[in-house]
Amino acid sequence: HVSRNHVYFQGGSPHESMVIVRLDLSDGSREILARSNTTHIDRNHLSVPRELIFPTTHNKIAHGFFYPPTNHKFSAPSDELPPLIVVSHGGPTGATATTLNLDFQFWTSRGFALLDINYRGSTGYGRGYREDLKRQWGLVDVDDCESGANHLVEQGYADSKRLAIRGASAGGYTALMALTFRDTFAVGASHYGVSDLEALLQKTHKFESRYLEHLIGLYPNERNIYLERSPVHAVARLSRPIIFFQGLDDPVVPPDQARCMVEILHKKGLTVASLEFAGEQHGFRKATTIRQVIEAELYFYACILR
Repeated sequence: HVSRNHVYFQGGSPHESMVIVRLDLSDGSREILARSNTTHIDRNHLSVPRELIFPTTHNKIAHGFFYPPTNHKFSAPSDELPPLIVVSHGGPTGATATTLNLDFQFWTSRGFALLDINYRGSTGYGRGYREDLKRQWGLVDVDDCESGANHLVEQGYADSKRLAIRGASAGGYTALMALTFRDTFAVGASHYGVSDLEALLQKTHKFESRYLEHLIGLYPNERNIYLERSPVHAVARLSRPIIFFQGLDDPVVPPDQARCMVEILHKKGLTVASLEFAGEQHGFRKATTIRQVIEAELYFYACILR
């Protein structure tokens, strides 16, 4: 917002959560008017993201931000590579940025490397990159998550046997697709992730009406694609440990989607965990829930990635 000699904007940085700033155009000075988070964290604990550009399928490139494990009070054995968590953002045509993310810092301060992927289809890299996801959701986004993880392994930044993938909502869908149809990742976490595209299409809100026809295909003419790319219909192929987090009042991804997958995985004898939260919808809001979720996810990974 511009007002005479001042510009008011929202911004952040790898060391700063989102703030509201007043910029004086006459001398370039700025004043922070409001902060979204007033918690002070020692910068020595913060992992600063590095921009990563890496090769992926179809002779294309993909983008992301790599966060190395960082904690000035601890150091890993010199002969050991860190486990890597690949994060798939929601949207799916949104984008991730480098503003301070305390969720990510939780992981990097505990010895995990983290790759925050802006897979093909993400906003901010031009129309061509954005349209690479057209009719390809569940394919190229998974390709890019795999390619990013493999690239960091090849560069010596991560342990190939300790790769995890996590995501929420649309990001959870990408994680479920990677764990169901690929074998790169050893473990994963789905935070209210989409597992049934047909059900999502039928429940979508007005703002995203016909969104899936752009990302997947025409419906009902190409219903077979919706079924083929729905992890809930291919649970028999899932062979990796996974933990599910689900709000019981979620109108977008009903609890039955996660419960169905958990039940089948239990019958297969796979390591699986599920936490459900009363009063939570599509996205967790309660501090107690958020804390329980991240601690449970850490415990689950620790059990698998030993």
